[in-house]
Amino acid sequence: MARKLPIIYVRGFGGGQSGIDSLVEDPFYGFNVGSTHVRVGAGGDPSFYQFESPLLRLMLDHGYDLKVHGSQLAWLGTQPDGEVPEATIWIHRFYDDAASTWGRTPQEYRLERAAEDLLDLVSLVRTKTGAPRVHLVAHSMGGLVCRSMMQKVIPDRGAHAEQYVDRLFTYATPHGGIDFDIGFGLFEKVRDHFGIQGADIFGPQRMWEYLNPAGVGDRTASWDPRKIPEEAFAPERVFALIGTNPDDYDVARGLSSAAVGVKSDGLVQIENAYVPDAKFAFVHRSHSGRYGIVNSEEGYQNMRRFLLGDLEVTADLVGLRPPRQEAADRDDIVWQAEVELAVRGLPILMHQQTAAHHCPVILDFPADESDRPQPLVTTFLIADPTTRPEEAEHARYTLHLRLISLRQRNGIFDFRDHVEQTADFDDWLAVDIGAADGGLAAWAAWVSELPVPLRDYVPTGPPLEDEDASPRRWVKRIALPSAARKLFGPHVALRLTVRDRDGHAADALTGPPQ
Repeated sequence: MARKLPIIYVRGFGGGQSGIDSLVEDPFYGFNVGSTHVRVGAGGDPSFYQFESPLLRLMLDHGYDLKVHGSQLAWLGTQPDGEVPEATIWIHRFYDDAASTWGRTPQEYRLERAAEDLLDLVSLVRTKTGAPRVHLVAHSMGGLVCRSMMQKVIPDRGAHAEQYVDRLFTYATPHGGIDFDIGFGLFEKVRDHFGIQGADIFGPQRMWEYLNPAGVGDRTASWDPRKIPEEAFAPERVFALIGTNPDDYDVARGLSSAAVGVKSDGLVQIENAYVPDAKFAFVHRSHSGRYGIVNSEEGYQNMRRFLLGDLEVTADLVGLRPPRQEAADRDDIVWQAEVELAVRGLPILMHQQTAAHHCPVILDFPADESDRPQPLVTTFLIADPTTRPEEAEHARYTLHLRLISLRQRNGIFDFRDHVEQTADFDDWLAVDIGAADGGLAAWAAWVSELPVPLRDYVPTGPPLEDEDASPRRWVKRIALPSAARKLFGPHVALRLTVRDRDGHAADALTGPPQ
């Protein structure tokens, strides 16, 4: 398992004064909220599933401790340097000064001030724990506070963010701001001009101000707020969890899906929750509420694996060729892939990227004979867990892959030869991972080719062999079933790549992974 560094939570937008006053009453700023609903019941109805909260689960599963004693800052300040355990959780309470419930005049909230205070907390936690860096976990606007600290505050002080932060995990953060699907840009202009309840922080000009260090000049039309400059912080150390369920968002908390559109979590549009070159997953959760993304098993499982996992697993589609009969009119055919990732024992999907949720993978067939890998999904494994010994000896993952073609005529979608919900290829790859000869081993099989139902399948024979001699890296191409090879070419395959993220897993790959 990766080193259990301190975790600092940073919450999202509080809104006006009443919203701020309400949230500061919670000692954990909302990150202790659990849930009891999950959409896996018979007939698609929700069934009862008790999720304790991400804070409690980190304590139960990984031995983290919450150090809230009166005032966490005052308590931290009294501790000897290097004596506080690293495996601790902290809450960045940046809204406290803006509350009116403490018997003093509330201060105006400024995102830049919250970012400066976050750096002070990070520095204090590092000093008192002796940890080299911390993990940041943020919901919504909290991710922008983290990015402001990493991209502006730290560089303005002549330092680099990777001296302070190891990894950043964001739930439903509007990395590209918040746009509306109505009003032709008028609502955004009014919001940004008047700064209604401070919501101009989600507009491009304010984002430019708090995401860029001093002296970089003026904002250009081509500037993309979602991009994290490599010189500021490596995007591969960032994970963006993207919600795709606008219908269950609690409208009383903010804007409804009617304003931001169906391609959203009810508040943040899908394309704005994405960070280029970062890790990501799509989950059918809303921005908050009963089916909120933070108080969900999907969010927790992705978060803990990214922060504590030592193995990174990537699935790519390789060797893909368009069917021969369609090669001539390839410009009229749009190909999509739908990808779903499940883990045995969990009543949720770790990743769900489908057309029904407005986020399919758009495939790009190469114009020549070159092989252009099509990335499908990335997930993380904890190779040597010490918790939950009741789990099966082998961890089982299933990757659901559907390939769908849609015909356009003169750039317009044509329904005449379209059969809804019908795929050109549809199958599940079952991957079993377990211990063998002192290390990890993997077996894989397509469900359509199994002699028994998947629930009764037990892998036999030797495990998959590594096709890459590089150290700290394991690669295997798994051919698609014969029917798919006839359609998409003899070399079409799913390529699995397992990478030892930080080098500490190579000599300790024992026990069942999670």
